[in-house]
Amino acid sequence: MACMATDQELAFPRLSARQIADLRSRGTVRDVSVGDVLFADGDRDFGFFVVLSGAVEIVELSSGSPRVVAMHESGEFTGDVDMLTGRGALVTGRVSTAGAVVALEVKALRRVVNELPDLGELLMRAFLMRRTLLIGQGLEGVKIIGSRFSPATHHLREFAVRNGIPYTWLDLEHDAGAEALLHAAGISPDATPVMIGRDGQWISNPSIAQFARSAGLDQQLDVQANYDLVVVGAGPAGLAAAVYAASEGLQTLTLDAMAAGGQAGTSSRIENYLGFPLGISGLDLAQNALLQAQKFGAQFSVPTVVTGLRREGGTIVVTLDDGSVLHARALVIASGIEYRRLEVPRLREFEGAGVYYAATEMEARLCGGDEIAVVGGGNSAGQATMFLSRYARRVHLVIRGDNLGKSMSRYLVDRIERTDNVSVHFNRVVAALEGAQSLTRVGLRSLAGADDLLLDAKALFLFIGTAPRTEWLRDCVALDTKGFVLTGPALPDAAIADDAWQFVKRPPFFLETSMPGVFAAGDARSGSVKRVASAVGEGSMSISFVHAHLEKST
Repeated sequence: MACMATDQELAFPRLSARQIADLRSRGTVRDVSVGDVLFADGDRDFGFFVVLSGAVEIVELSSGSPRVVAMHESGEFTGDVDMLTGRGALVTGRVSTAGAVVALEVKALRRVVNELPDLGELLMRAFLMRRTLLIGQGLEGVKIIGSRFSPATHHLREFAVRNGIPYTWLDLEHDAGAEALLHAAGISPDATPVMIGRDGQWISNPSIAQFARSAGLDQQLDVQANYDLVVVGAGPAGLAAAVYAASEGLQTLTLDAMAAGGQAGTSSRIENYLGFPLGISGLDLAQNALLQAQKFGAQFSVPTVVTGLRREGGTIVVTLDDGSVLHARALVIASGIEYRRLEVPRLREFEGAGVYYAATEMEARLCGGDEIAVVGGGNSAGQATMFLSRYARRVHLVIRGDNLGKSMSRYLVDRIERTDNVSVHFNRVVAALEGAQSLTRVGLRSLAGADDLLLDAKALFLFIGTAPRTEWLRDCVALDTKGFVLTGPALPDAAIADDAWQFVKRPPFFLETSMPGVFAAGDARSGSVKRVASAVGEGSMSISFVHAHLEKST
């Protein structure tokens, strides 16, 4: 029986003579001397190098002093996922022993990955594992100084986690050195959170856009380009659209205000998605799909907020929150949904300081050993309950109805009923939130005449129905009464009676909105099935309609 490869072996494989020959035929051989820097921390679109002779050391500088994290010798290669993402490099590649290398540009590397699938799989697997190992080895990345009770601090950490940005969190509540560091810099605790970027710059209470720029995440968008396709939203539907569009040769740009994955990206585990019998976390699914799309050449820009769109002749014009505009021949709306807020006093005061809308490992570690509450009767609430039960002393699951199986999958109901530290409260709603600096207690009101309850819950997780993220589409395309995007047969006659439809000389396609060339897929679409699998299906299906529209428009 063959032995399973270790993480180290997956991250640093040695290429065969045939594989080196394939790469050599597509690159340039060059001699290198000791001290030559092949790429430096912060570089973008840096090259890929195969070591023919000599050695290349990989050095990280985030801790303030150089640290060698890997050494590539003959038959090995440089690079990690940032080669395909366009982000700044996290490390420096420097020649430690003179020799020769094969150098490939990013475009050539993409062709290798797509045209030589076996070699491409080896490279992609190595890139992913290297990033995992690099973070696990203590790469400090950017630093965030702030309190665990600060919503702004939580928001920065959430953005970093969901976008794969290595960071170090210095918690003012538990790290005595954090406050000393602020004092030395002349910054008061009430000016936090503070980030220290990879360039050493201190920024007090940064916006998400500032944080992204300092972490090397921002992308320069080509406002002069006329993209074949712009996708708004990088949830499952948007990611699927990007993968299929880019793999079929369309110049594709995907925009998202937060991170790849959408609402599904915050799920601790998705167990009913085809092909993953053991389940997969939403974050892993999103990151794999993101890399898959980038492998085919799709561009992504995060954080980028779209505020509106319009049609000028045969071109879709997309307006961004900074006032700039992008142009596209077609567009897919995949902006998804968000969980609704409770109508309860003090809710916004505790958001990020005890009230959460996602149950990832980051939130789970904040409430380890405490009592917590989860509100909702669907699969998301069920998954969150089971995940959080591994960390919390007790999880209180609160639902309005009297039947947990009404909207939750049977396998989750069975698990919840068998878990000792989970209590289910039927026919109850959250009526009050208490606490000073952070949430400490949650009041429950009975809908069946029973006494009220006051839970000593330090965290409240909300999964209570959804609303579409379509405010940016008001007065742009037709929406239903709940704000979901109308498409195809659901469009009223009045919505497709204008000159634009006379210009294209055809009825709307099944996923097409009231604006010709603009399609909708996934949870934001009226009538869609709110499941990851159906969102992926609609996202991929939308590209066949995009092709049909582009063919008829030429």
